[in-house]
Amino acid sequence: MKKRLAIFSAAAFLLAAASAVAAPRHAISVFGDLKYPADFRHFDYANPNAPKGGAMKVSAIDAFETVNPFILKGRKEGLAEALLFDTLMTPAQDEPDSLYALVAESVETKPGLVAFNIDPRARFHDGSPVRAADIAFTFDLLREKGHPQYRMIYRDVERAAVAAPLRAEFVLKPGKHRDLPTRLAALPVLSKAYYAGRKFDETTFEAPLASGPYRVARLDPGRSIAYARAPDYWARDLPVNRGRYNFDEIVVEYFRDREVAFQAFFAKEYDFREEFTSRQWATQYDEPPVRKGLIVRETLPDETPSGVQAFILNLRRGKFADVRVRHAIDLAFDFEWTNKTLFFGLYERTNSMFENSDLAARRPPSDSELALLEPWRGKVPDEVFAAPFRAPVTDGSGRVRKNLRKAARLLKEAGWRVESGVLKNAAGEPLTIEFLLFEASFNRIVNPYIANLKRLGIQASIRIVDAANFKRRTDSFDFDVVIRRIAQPLTPGLEQRGYFGSAAAEVAGSFNIGGISDPAVDALIEEVVAASSRAELTTAVRALDRVLTWNRYAITQWYKGEHNIAYWNKFGRPAGSPKFGMGVLDTWWYDREKAAAIARGSAPPRPPGALPPP
Repeated sequence: MKKRLAIFSAAAFLLAAASAVAAPRHAISVFGDLKYPADFRHFDYANPNAPKGGAMKVSAIDAFETVNPFILKGRKEGLAEALLFDTLMTPAQDEPDSLYALVAESVETKPGLVAFNIDPRARFHDGSPVRAADIAFTFDLLREKGHPQYRMIYRDVERAAVAAPLRAEFVLKPGKHRDLPTRLAALPVLSKAYYAGRKFDETTFEAPLASGPYRVARLDPGRSIAYARAPDYWARDLPVNRGRYNFDEIVVEYFRDREVAFQAFFAKEYDFREEFTSRQWATQYDEPPVRKGLIVRETLPDETPSGVQAFILNLRRGKFADVRVRHAIDLAFDFEWTNKTLFFGLYERTNSMFENSDLAARRPPSDSELALLEPWRGKVPDEVFAAPFRAPVTDGSGRVRKNLRKAARLLKEAGWRVESGVLKNAAGEPLTIEFLLFEASFNRIVNPYIANLKRLGIQASIRIVDAANFKRRTDSFDFDVVIRRIAQPLTPGLEQRGYFGSAAAEVAGSFNIGGISDPAVDALIEEVVAASSRAELTTAVRALDRVLTWNRYAITQWYKGEHNIAYWNKFGRPAGSPKFGMGVLDTWWYDREKAAAIARGSAPPRPPGALPPP
């Protein structure tokens, strides 16, 4: 009888395990919430009747050294990944973390396994079919020879397997893997046959075989690239693509200097720019094309997390090891004066690694946050348990004596003394800080900061190198301070290991460029990764935010929750923009009537939301 019961129990267990396999679904999200049903026709932010044709020209700064966007080597062409390569599933830009059927027509999940069923219609640009073998090959290739980020993101995948010609399966290691299925759904698709005779991990100007909406039409190495809409794109009529990718051609023109790029815009060398320089936005658009309505200026809301832009300190260097030294360096940065004098008051100070989102820790920690933080009491700054982080504040007058006096006290407590105007440690070594830049536009911001640092006895300087050397030095962590923006997703997860985790701190080319190596940070990252609801995620992210900011691992800079854009008035666009993006390249379209009016020098109707002429 006991044997029969055991057999029955085993059978029941197997039946329960089989029932745990989710039925094939047309989409996937981190927490299971989907806006669009299986029979949806198109994304709400796309116009399915948008006309095709024309061109959109945009700009980029510096140069590019490769059209392979998946490796560490070389400066990447910024649009290659998005325009050339399909992914298994593609995100909806009006949801925080949902992806819908593209190369994979459906996905199945169960504990320890994620399976993708490939659309039999999927094709590479040469007409060859996309098969599960290509998916498994891509995964192995990226993890073995791709950018180090892939090893970090996919470290909990045991293996990729070809279960059938049109079914790829990913076996997961034991543990919780909340957002790993969605990261696998975002896997790009590479051709196994194409790379059979080519090196993958080398820079190249050869247009790779891909399966996405565009192909490379022409390329001037490092200077410009033109993407042509693939007329035989296999997925053009899928619901995720209706009304999208409307331009026959998208061209990227590269400029060595931001000022030259700005002037080129008014010379009609390209069509659209997002303005990142507050001085130019505030003072330099009072030009005839703007006054006549030929160029439109708009400010669009940015509902995505700003993340953090900061002076990143290289924590691998002992001089930055003491949090009191980092605090003193922070006190010398006068954001209020910088914002008023240089930025025309257009920015706000960043006080979070997850700025411009409800994930930012803006209030004292909740009981649930304290429960995560308590094991680290005495190992993280005491302020973590009491108050939200706030960067030092000045009155904006440029006089920062109060902050510098506090900074001097902190440096003294940390064992530094001023001798003959030079700050030195007990070994007599001066505190030097070199700001490594690859363009001169930040000089006007860094030089006043340096002046304040020198008043503390710190020997600070700027070194400007070319972009290739800058990449080499940052990839190998050969710097004191660099300026970097860490962009955050709407649903933080696995990428936090690469941004802030100890395992990434010594990996060449790592996104953990500052070298943070902190057990408390590592533990809280795992709480972020394991969160099973958005409420749990918010709690874990805010706790992580407190530890990162109060440790002052970076000197935060500024942000604005909006996009300032300018464009020649020859485009149409849907009535609404996607909530979490601008949709310029994939939902706008070329308006021939407006373009003809621009050619005649007459202004088409101004779109709703356009700013008045200066």
